[in-house]
Amino acid sequence: MAVNSKKIAVYVLVVFVLYVIITDPQKAAEYVEIAFEGVSNAASAIGDFMTWIADGAK
Repeated sequence: MAVNSKKIAVYVLVVFVLYVIITDPQKAAEYVEIAFEGVSNAASAIGDFMTWIADGAK
């Protein structure tokens, strides 16, 4: 039963993403840009944290 729920959820998500891309490609590009900025900021924060740890957590 859980597998079927996962498949349905993935299917709904894919259909929604395709709908957004087809109906408003510019808005979809903005969403992708926001997502990449978030990933970039997270990677930068992890790098800063690791540098802080390597410096002896001062």
